[in-house]
Amino acid sequence: MQVEVRYRPAYALAIVTLDDKEKIQVEGGAMVGMSPDLEMKTEAKGGFMHSLGRSVLGGETFFMNTYTAKKQGDSVALAPTLPGDISVIEMKGETLLVQSGSYLASSEGIKVDTKWSGAKGFFGSHGLIMLRLSGHGTLIISSYGAIHPMTLEEGQTYVVDTGHLVSFDEKMPFKVKKVSGWKSTLFSGEGFVVELSGPGDYTLQTRSQDSFIAWIIAHTPSSST
Repeated sequence: MQVEVRYRPAYALAIVTLDDKEKIQVEGGAMVGMSPDLEMKTEAKGGFMHSLGRSVLGGETFFMNTYTAKKQGDSVALAPTLPGDISVIEMKGETLLVQSGSYLASSEGIKVDTKWSGAKGFFGSHGLIMLRLSGHGTLIISSYGAIHPMTLEEGQTYVVDTGHLVSFDEKMPFKVKKVSGWKSTLFSGEGFVVELSGPGDYTLQTRSQDSFIAWIIAHTPSSST
């Protein structure tokens, strides 16, 4: 599998070229175009209850699309719903926590899970839900705005607005907490943030969809009767 990302960071497009019989799992609605003989199968990945949990708790679509190449060089073009960046991660057995809505696609060998032991801390924030991705293979994630990679060394900490956190290493300690006086947003309007501790890598997005939605609502004239 080869992935070429074009037009980043504002309107990124991922062109995925597959080997013969190779498969890629794609978030519903992400396909822009594909080779005519590429086989597509739509299913509730992992069964009905697992897909329901991923959809309701993880903010992703209920159904996933699996594309299978019929010949060497078959390709599919993918793009996220919102304008922004795309990052390609070659996973080698590590586990990443990825913000709901940022998962775009993955090769076979990558497991997408909403049931992980740290979920309670994020669900309690009313502003951040994470998917747990693990295994070996290619992972494609997206962001609203540009993706900004960062690294923390041992003993370092960093506080991130929940609306701007895209992904981080599962091994990184974290705390979800409320910070009084932070900007109000639609879903995390009470000022929830994540305090990450090193060592480890994480990524931020330069824009927040929640803040953008709140801005639209604030500038939309109310109808009078």
